[in-house]
Order: sequence, then C-alpha cells, then structure tokens
Amino acid sequence: MKHPPSLSLRPLLLLLALAAGWAVSAHAADVAVRQFTLANGMALIVKPDHRAPTAVNMVWVRVGSMDEVDGTSGVAHVLEHMLFKGTPTVPEGEFSRKVAALGGTENAFTSKDYTGYYQQVPANRLLDVMRLEADRFAHNQWSDAVFAKELEVVKEERRMRTEDEPHARLDEAMDATVFLAHPHRRPVVGWMSDLDAMTPDDARAFYQRWYTPTNAVVVVAGDVDADQVHTWAEQTYGSIAARPVPARKPQTEPPQAGMRRLDFKAPVEQAYVALAFKVPGLGAQELDSGGDDALALTVLAAVLDGYDGARLERALTQSRDHVADGVSAHYGLTGRGPQLFILSGVPAAGKTSAQVEKALRAEVARVARQGVTEAELHRVKVQWMAGEIYKRDSVFNQANALGLHWINGLAPDTDERLIARLRGVTAQQVQAVAARYFGDDALTVATLLPQPLDKNHQPRAPMAGPLR
Repeated sequence: MKHPPSLSLRPLLLLLALAAGWAVSAHAADVAVRQFTLANGMALIVKPDHRAPTAVNMVWVRVGSMDEVDGTSGVAHVLEHMLFKGTPTVPEGEFSRKVAALGGTENAFTSKDYTGYYQQVPANRLLDVMRLEADRFAHNQWSDAVFAKELEVVKEERRMRTEDEPHARLDEAMDATVFLAHPHRRPVVGWMSDLDAMTPDDARAFYQRWYTPTNAVVVVAGDVDADQVHTWAEQTYGSIAARPVPARKPQTEPPQAGMRRLDFKAPVEQAYVALAFKVPGLGAQELDSGGDDALALTVLAAVLDGYDGARLERALTQSRDHVADGVSAHYGLTGRGPQLFILSGVPAAGKTSAQVEKALRAEVARVARQGVTEAELHRVKVQWMAGEIYKRDSVFNQANALGLHWINGLAPDTDERLIARLRGVTAQQVQAVAARYFGDDALTVATLLPQPLDKNHQPRAPMAGPLR
C-alpha cells in the first residue's frame, strides 16, 4: 500500500504541484468514475480505488425535510430510523448485526435536502451488503408498536441535541425567521408537536411517495471493478419495482424587505450572535458558465475564516482590545435549497453582541472597500485544492462527495470542475460580492441572550441504543 505524504509535507507538496501546473487528476487515487442507469431507472456511480481492500456502499435518496409538509415535520428523519427495523427476511436489529458480522460499519443520515445510508466493508463482502441494502429499500416494514417505540427515541434525540442545547435552539429559531415560505424553515428533527402527533401511516406514506429507484442513487467506492459492481447492482437494486417520482412544486422564498432580528433567551454563560445573509448558490447550470458570484463567495468565506489567523480571527479575537472570544464564517455553495452566508461570534468579557455584530460586518465592508491581497487569494485557493485532494485518502469521503453531487444535480467530476473554476476567481470578484450581498435587506441577526443557569439541572441520561 502506498502511504500518503505526512501532513507536514502535504501543503509544500501541493504548492509545488500548483507551481508545476499539475492537474488535480494526477492524484494517485484517481481512477475514472463510471456512471450507469439500472433497468428500473436507479442511478449507479462507481469510483474504483485499489489502495486498500475496502469498499463503501451508499444509497442516497433525493428527499429530506424540505420535502415534508407542515404538520409532519421530522418524518424524513423518523423514516430513516425505521429503515433499520426490518424486512420480511431480515428481522428487526438483524441488519446491523449482519453488517458487523461481515467486518463492516454502517449508519445513516438525514438533512434538509437528502437521506443517506451507508456501509463500509471488506471489498470481498460488497455483494452481501448490496443485497441487504436493496432488500430494506424495497421491503422495509414494521409494526405500529415498533414505530411507537422508535418515535420515542427520535423525541429523545430532539431533547438531547436540540432542546438541551441553546445554540441548537437558536439555530432552529433563526432558520424559522430567515425563511418565510421555503421549507428550509423547518428543523430536520421536526417540531416536537409534530412528533407527538406523528402516526405510523405518516411514515409509511412518505416511504411510498419518495423511496422509489428513480429518486435514488447507489454509490460504490473502493477496491472494486466497475463492471462487476454494475452486474451486482442490476441483480440487487435493479430488480426493485419503480414508481414515478412525485412532482415537486416550487416553494420560492419571497424577497426580503428589511433586516430581521431575533433575540433568543437561554440559560448560557456567554452571549452569541449569528448574522445570516441570503446569497446565491451554485447549481448545475452555473457550474460551466455563470455562478461566478457563488465561487467568489466561497473564496470570501475562506479569506475571512479559512485558516489560522485569517481576517476575522486577527481583527476580532487577536487584537489587544479584542471584542470576541471566537468567530466564524460559513457558506454552503451547493444544495437543493437557498444558500446562506453566516458570520458568527462570541463576545469577549466586557463586550456586547452588538459590538461583535458591528465588527463582523466591518470586516466584510473592509473587503468591499479595499479588496483582498493576491497572497490571501493564493493561500485560500491552495487550501481548497488541498482539501479536495486530501479527502480522496478516504473511500468514504469519495463516495460521500459523489452522492452529494448527484443529489444536487451535479456531475461526478464536479470537484475537478470546481477547482478549475476557483483557480480563476479574481480579487476583483471577491471584492464585488462583498459589496453586493451583505446589505440590511438580505440579513437576519439572531442573538443569544444569556439567562441564569439552573443550578439544579441534571444532565439527561443517554438512552440505550443509537441516536442516529
């Protein structure tokens, strides 16, 4: 097995590669990605990587909380839990035991845009997990009693990860303030009142509506032969009966007409402020032509908070009279729904959230006035490329990226095309987006207001079993 270079050498090697004009496709892990369509319309993407005798099998379904309707929030995530509850031939709990017996690991995840399931196993057991996954995709079933029991697990997950976490509750409230019409306003885990009212038939109907082969992709990466995987996929996934994918009605967010503010009280020791700006994202149509603003926003986020000592850290946390103990900048770039550019910070002792808010906006305004340096631009581009290359050391990360691209309607080679486009982003473009998208009419400010801590509060005891 060829070992990757050490972390200390990697940035230097990458800089040398850039100087030499190497393409990203020169990386040792690169083998052509193959894409197929199975007989029932299900997509299949295969990425061979022969550096280790392991393989990842993933199934991504293009459905998430944004596809729910009011009154059933959380049903996409609940259904993810229910897919572990058995089929006519695999009893409840047996799926995970079988994967473990194969020497593998497995789990699942739900987001606003998608639901995914995966197993990583020795490459010679890939067919076994493909059979298991295809079986539960096609034949998932469970009793009302099993549903009621698992629903309590999901409610406890909400209590532990959201209701007992002030920052998570603030994020939830901020989404509900940022979006009026778009379904991204709903939490993935669901509102507790909706979970309380959820029925087994709500989940069964969601399963029947969205879990069809034409709304899903199988992604396999690792020590595999693409043609052999195609044959196995036809034998397993390809035999699942297909149903039409329901039409998705557009749910367009109306233009924002003025700044929105949210004050959120919670028992915490430190205040916190988050600034969410509505900005454009990058879709499939913009990847080849257009989309320059989205790419420039990606670079702007990295200039502000992409490395140790970046602009936000230098200005807000490292100066002698610093206003913040911590700061961050985040931008999503791609997704099925609208994108946000989020700046956040924790006020330092003796400072206020208003001062942090002002300082965060001042740094973006400084870029809008003065631009960024070529040194900053070069540094963040190198780091982006490094991240794209480093993630190929993991077959899971390779499969994960391919699944995300499919969900968003992007081609398998999107990473390479993004890098090529990002290389061309100019300092002038970064300055232009800093000036264009950070006005009051695009902004929602959410402030966490500290309240006295409950000295009698006891941490919640974790429930038995996984909180997926």
